[in-house]
Amino acid sequence: MPNRLIKEKSPYLLQHAQNPVDWYPWGEEAFARAKREEKPIFLSIGYATCHWCHVMAHESFEDEEVAQKLNQSFVAVKVDREERPDVDQVYMTVCQALTGRGGWPLSVFLTPEGKPFFAGTYFPKTRRLGMSGFLELLTEISSLWERDRGRILKAADQVTMAIRERRSSTPSHPVSLEDAALEGGVRQLQRAFDPSNGGFGSAPKFPTPHHLTFLLRQYRRKKDRLTKEIVEKTLTAMRFGGIYDHIGWGFHRYATDEKWRIPHFEKMLYDQALSALAYLEAFQCLKDPFYGRTAREIFEYVLRDMTDREGGFYSAEDADSEGKEGTYYLWTPKEIAEVLGDEEGDLFCRFYGITEEGNFEEGKSIPYQTTSKEVFAARVGMDKEVFTAFLEKARERLLAFRRKRIPPLKDDKVLTAWNGLMIAALAKGAQVFGEDRYARAAEKAAAFVLEKLTAPDGGLYRRWRQGEAAHTGYLEDYAFLIWGLLDLYEAVFNPVWLEKALELNDRLIDRFWDEEQGGCFFTPRGAEELILREKDLYDGAVPSGNSVAALNFLRLARMTGRTDLEEKTDRLVRFFSAAVAEQPMAYTQFLCALDFMVGPAHEIVAAGDPADPLTQEMIAEVHRAFLPNKVLLFLPDEGEERDRLLKAAPFLESFRSLNGRPTIYLCSRFTCRSPITEVKELKSVLDESA
Repeated sequence: MPNRLIKEKSPYLLQHAQNPVDWYPWGEEAFARAKREEKPIFLSIGYATCHWCHVMAHESFEDEEVAQKLNQSFVAVKVDREERPDVDQVYMTVCQALTGRGGWPLSVFLTPEGKPFFAGTYFPKTRRLGMSGFLELLTEISSLWERDRGRILKAADQVTMAIRERRSSTPSHPVSLEDAALEGGVRQLQRAFDPSNGGFGSAPKFPTPHHLTFLLRQYRRKKDRLTKEIVEKTLTAMRFGGIYDHIGWGFHRYATDEKWRIPHFEKMLYDQALSALAYLEAFQCLKDPFYGRTAREIFEYVLRDMTDREGGFYSAEDADSEGKEGTYYLWTPKEIAEVLGDEEGDLFCRFYGITEEGNFEEGKSIPYQTTSKEVFAARVGMDKEVFTAFLEKARERLLAFRRKRIPPLKDDKVLTAWNGLMIAALAKGAQVFGEDRYARAAEKAAAFVLEKLTAPDGGLYRRWRQGEAAHTGYLEDYAFLIWGLLDLYEAVFNPVWLEKALELNDRLIDRFWDEEQGGCFFTPRGAEELILREKDLYDGAVPSGNSVAALNFLRLARMTGRTDLEEKTDRLVRFFSAAVAEQPMAYTQFLCALDFMVGPAHEIVAAGDPADPLTQEMIAEVHRAFLPNKVLLFLPDEGEERDRLLKAAPFLESFRSLNGRPTIYLCSRFTCRSPITEVKELKSVLDESA
């Protein structure tokens, strides 16, 4: 018989609905039972595409012996970390404090009041390779709970108090950041850079695209050779490596080796969005078409495989299929030859490193490049264009063949925050490439989120799946969606997107802003009370909500003239300044906001007839330029859209096109240039500004 999780919508929780474990979803029912029966809680946190979550589920949660012990002595609670990042964040903090590390599956033992007393990650069923066995652990904890409960309760109180004190204490005295923090971030990244393989540190290698977008901003400032080399080497190595899906496109989660060749095969929506943004900005800044093509490929993957019919974007694809990690993505020379023929198959295998011995497991290979198409074509005596065309046709045929395999699980829930990131990426792609299809996809997704994931009170929900929206939105849901809406406005100039961004930003301030000290809490005012209310800045796999909110505040202040938002940015920066000064590399998305704050930033207003081809040409010139610290507004000379924009930004009242020609107004450092009405002059000014 299924357990209580059968009533949930989360794909992760539903994966465990047939377990013999008597799982509860996180909620009052589970805690009430634990208090009533005086039992400890076993909290298991993971997500649908987590490989080691699958392993622990198969070894322990599907096992009758383990289930009997859990059901007898504990109240077992399952949490999808992507639906409830607040719960995950609190107990991951506990795990890291107690063990010095974290990850998923996250396994935490709690008192009936939710106070933690033991934490870890993956446990095998029985002791193995120095790891504690889960069954033994359950026996020891249940025995101690019965024999010496007071000791456990005291330890839980101490852990909870220590975590609260560490996280809730007033930060060190604010310090001045500005150029010193930017330069410190560059120095730390340069020291961590792997000059042989690209990326930072050793294995495993994570993309961390905000490291690269920050470095692009600093290269724009200083034109430092090493900074440029870091970006170029890393983006090229990532695209050449097995972390990239050379057949279906898009990035896997991370590489397990230092050369980017062996991936952990799950694909996350946020990695696609953030990586696309990094490649787009590299294309703008460094002018290499290779980066632009990579961004387009990522978009093709997302629009093909990760998009709901109604417009929202799905969360992830699993690493496992047919019970093994990576099976869907692996090849042998024999399979390649069956699809392409012997001669073309051999050429394809040579280029992508597919061998009889295999470069992964069981004689299977992961496609990856060791050199560029141009160099390889010259090596085998082929014309570059002919070889490129061959690779594309071969890729399409292999993709069609691969789609006949049993695919990995698709986590088809729609998360507000991650959709905000993808909207931002597609909107930026529409700007850079002048691609209407990307703009339409971004608009459709934005309309979907605002319709399906808006609560009756105007706030945001976290998750939508199969017609149901659930869970109160968190800081990142608001901040990331606002980011997407601002980029979308700058792509299509529909004032509704700017209006929605302003409305959501006001709600963010009302629900998350700490008026006493500055900065934003992760959970909204009035939300479920956990043992800790976090205020986070760390820019990890995704940027922090505070980092993104800081840049949103700055952009909206410059777009609307609202100085109160600049004041909030200043308070936010001051609150986190000591932590950033100590370890700037940990906060590279925040440093992008600081880069905007330090300036120079550019306020650009285009005025004229939107249907005039010359207007479109001038806007396209602005979109193509690498000006990350800019805001762009379009003001028609007349009509409803002009009136709506003036309501949001009254200071634009006097801006109009001059002499019947589209006109660009460009201001920087609180001074404005003479209006520009010629494309040639605009190009010159943009080149000078970049």
